[in-house]
Formats: sequence, structure tokens, C-alpha cells
Amino acid sequence: MELKGKTVLVVGLARTGAATVQFLAKRGAKVKASDAKTSAELAPFLEPLLDLAVDFELGGHTESFFSDSDLIVMSPGVPLNLPPVAKALAKGIPVIGEVELAFRFLRRPLIAITGTNGKTTTTTLVGEMLRGSGKKVFVGGNIGSPLIGYVAGPQDDDWVVAEISSFQLERVGDFRPKISALLNLTEDHLDRYETFGEYAAAKERIFARQKKEDYALLNADDPLVSALAPGLEPQVLFFSARRAVSFGSYLTPEGIIFQGPNGTREMFDLSRIRIKGAHNLENLMAAIAVAKMCGCPREALQRVMDEFPGIEHRLEWVRRLDGVSYFNDSKGTNVGSVVKSLQSFEEPVILIAGGKDKGGDYGPLKGLIAERVKGMALIGEAKERMFSALGGLTESAKLGSLEEAVRWARSKARPGGIVLLSPACSSYDMFANYQERGKRFKEIVHGLT
Repeated sequence: MELKGKTVLVVGLARTGAATVQFLAKRGAKVKASDAKTSAELAPFLEPLLDLAVDFELGGHTESFFSDSDLIVMSPGVPLNLPPVAKALAKGIPVIGEVELAFRFLRRPLIAITGTNGKTTTTTLVGEMLRGSGKKVFVGGNIGSPLIGYVAGPQDDDWVVAEISSFQLERVGDFRPKISALLNLTEDHLDRYETFGEYAAAKERIFARQKKEDYALLNADDPLVSALAPGLEPQVLFFSARRAVSFGSYLTPEGIIFQGPNGTREMFDLSRIRIKGAHNLENLMAAIAVAKMCGCPREALQRVMDEFPGIEHRLEWVRRLDGVSYFNDSKGTNVGSVVKSLQSFEEPVILIAGGKDKGGDYGPLKGLIAERVKGMALIGEAKERMFSALGGLTESAKLGSLEEAVRWARSKARPGGIVLLSPACSSYDMFANYQERGKRFKEIVHGLT
């Protein structure tokens, strides 16, 4: 892709957008950047751009600013239904996402991992397994460093491992991973997509350009995911917690078995792993399957499995106080994720949930809340809707802050029980992101005496 002298507009100027601006400027493009936020709100991201020749439009988007672009690059947090974007598309101006732009300049083999839940843990595990096998690896994308930042550098790694969100897949064209993985599909981001089908279609674009020499990993236990197999061109392998698969990973009472394409079988022991929960067994199976496709030896993978501590804010143990264990699952931002988290505990749970409502159905939580949740503290914009849907199933309270919710949960929890922050909602009504929410929860819990 020739960028020199082209007028390229970047829409959205947070972490990914700022990195995209820097990349384009170095490639000789005439760079413009538009964001609905003000310069004061964007100050940390604008600082490294001030010495570049960039034309900024801040505090809103105007059609005239978009109309003279040769190319528009969308940051993942910006929805495509902005009126100036729609007008640009109608005029025939190409509109792509940041990962599509990065892929056009990527020279290393790509592993791309998506799904509603488990992306971050699986991506991190794959990176650790490859490193533990002596390979040079870049891990980033939707976590850590943006892919566009990597392609601006020397690209001297053996593999690139990227977590890829549905937002990032909306405007891909040539994007083609060597190995792709779709971990699961449940309702999410219905505040951005009109239907669940539209969201699922975005996820499925990860496979669109793969060829028969590539690999696609699917969850055999998710009917929406496994149903895609017959229509895919790449070689398909599976992971399953319920049955043996002919090619891929599956769970047995003895451990995880990887079944290779040539009939080889390898066993992975689970007796020493540190991460908790049924969802993490799925993440491990997916990571093993990907790592084996990269030629990693069993011993290296087993060592990583035994030592991996888990991901911050994902079913993270915080402390034990008065016989009660506190867990931070701030990354549990959708209903499917909270279902997996509640399934991880046999003990009675006091659940802290709520935040910015994403428009999904809370129905799948009903059985688990009736069975395992002894109290529910609801916060944020979603608390009224969640109380209406779920509040009658257990003792529930609508509270004004996370601090109040933790105090209420402590008053209701009994020795041997669990206090679990697993919101089923995004954080943006009360916090900058799920990380800030999780850190605040841990601060509050560590402050209890």
C-alpha cells in the first residue's frame, strides 16, 4: 500500500489512533485526525503527536473534514455509523480498520485470536508457550501494544500473536492470519450492533481470507462456532471439554489430550495448574492447539501451564478476610463471561454486578443466581434493569458506588463464601475502563479491616 503523499484520515485518537498517526506520518502520508473528544480529554495521546504535521479536528466530526481523504482509518473504539463516515463511503472513499492497515505491512506469520470471552488469557498463554519454546514473539493487538505499532518496527520475531476484537474485524479486507481462533460466541456489544447476528458476523470475518494452507481453531462445544467448520477453506481443528476430537485438543479425566493430524497424541497434566475455572480449561486447550501448530514441544507447554498465574482482572484472587475469599473479575463485561465465572465456584457467592448496560439478555444468569448467589449488589446505569430481571432470585440491593457494594457484600458474606466482582457490563459509566474498575475494587478490598 503506497501512502506517500496520500491524504489519510485517522478517526479516533486514543492509544491505537495515536500509534496509527505516527505510523502514517513516518510513511509520508498527509495525516488528518478527527475525534469527538476535546484536546484536554485527549492530552496524554496528543503529546507524542505535537511535533508531527497533522491536521486535527477535535471536539466533534464534520463531513467537510472527511470529504477530501484518500483513505480513512478507523480506530476500533469508533463506531462505523458516524454520519461523516457513511457519506465518505457513499463517495467511494476507502474505509479500513487499524488492523487491516497494519496487516498490509506485516512481514511475520500472524496468529489471530477472537471470541466473546477468553481472548486475553488465550492470547497471553499462546505468547508464553511460544516464548517457552525458544521462539521470538510479539503479543499485542487488542491487548498491550497495537498491531500498527509493531509493523512500524524491525519485525524480527518468529510469530505475531494478536488478540482481535469484533470492532477491529469490521473493516478488514486482506487480513489473513496463518492461524486463527474463534473461542466462543455469546451476546455482547449490543449497544454497538443492532443484532447478535451482526456481532457474530464481525467475528467470523477473521476467517474470510484464509487459504487451505492456513489453520482455523474452533470451539467444538459452541454450536454457533462449530457450525462454521464446513464452510471454511483453511484446515480446521477443534477444542472440546465434552468429547474427543480427531484433530485438536480435548479434555479427559486424566488431563488435556492433543490429537495431531498425523495420529500422534500428547497428554498434558492439569494437577499443578494455578488458574481457576472451567473457562480456563477451555483457554488452555485452545492455547495448546495453537502452540502445537507452531511446532512447540510438549515439555515447554506443560511448564508454562504449571507456572501461568492468570490474567489481572479475570477471576483474580484478591484476599481472604474473615474466612471469605474476594475475587476480581472486572473483565467479566458480558453475561456469558459471568456465567463461566459463577460456574467456577461451588461455594456460596455474593455477587457485585452492574455498570454500563450493553443491551444483552440477562436471562442466562437466572439459574446460576438462584442456585449459587446468596446476595447481589447492583451498581451503575444497569442496576435498575438488572434488578428487574434478576433481583427477585436472591437478596439484592441497588447501591450508589463500588465502595458501598463492597461494604454490603462483606456484611452478607459468611465464612467459606465468596465475594465476586463480575459486572456483566462495561465500566464506562463510572470508570475509564475495566482495569480501573478492577484496581479500585482491589484497593477497597485491601482497605477492609
